[in-house]
Amino acid sequence: MTVAWSSPPLPMPWYPARVEDAWLETRTARTVVLDVPGWPGHHAGQHVDVRLTADDGYTATRTYSVASAPETGRLVLTVQLVTEGEVSPWLVGEAREGDELEVRGPIGGWFRWDESMPEPVLLVAGGSGVVPLMAMVRHRSRVGATQPFHLVYSARTPDHVIYTNELFALARTSPGLRVDRLYTRGGLPDEAREPGRLRPEDLPAVDAFPAPPVVYVCGPSGFVEAAAGILIGKGHDSGAIRTERFGPSS
Repeated sequence: MTVAWSSPPLPMPWYPARVEDAWLETRTARTVVLDVPGWPGHHAGQHVDVRLTADDGYTATRTYSVASAPETGRLVLTVQLVTEGEVSPWLVGEAREGDELEVRGPIGGWFRWDESMPEPVLLVAGGSGVVPLMAMVRHRSRVGATQPFHLVYSARTPDHVIYTNELFALARTSPGLRVDRLYTRGGLPDEAREPGRLRPEDLPAVDAFPAPPVVYVCGPSGFVEAAAGILIGKGHDSGAIRTERFGPSS
């Protein structure tokens, strides 16, 4: 008799990474471009662990969504400042070209999209929850996919919109991509929608698409729960709604 032994999965390796570039997206959110030799690539929507090591050996690790379309050897993160955090203050306020850190991943097998998925896509973002959804939008544009994409993006005010110029440009140049912004605390002077939290009329019903869409929702826990409830009420199958959430924010 032959006995087959199953081995435990190998631990995911850490990759050394070097800051290649960085810029502010808003007053409190910053994009950081990392050169990561050996990085195997990722799917749009996945995330990574980031580890910082101080001179005395103290380490701090946090998880961030990847903002860039899939590619090898390079990662782009967009990080929202958490004032009392240990990693985001450094990434948002201090990281400079040439600085070194470590990343581990890619992580996540459910909340991801690629061009082999033919269904229309509805993306619902609250605040910095737009980051993994932007990776999907960027990937769709890069590979020339044509299925309908509709992004509904909730932010506090226009000044809190991440990727504002790129989203504006993509919405004008990418056929089938629609971007709707809504504001919870204050919009533009000519904004027709009154500021406020997500409402049923902000999200499209399932029959607004040529076929039932795959839905990705990312944001603070309360936002994700509210959005999922509205979506189900508008006919979307709960099995088609993929969610990712993070701690308190708005």
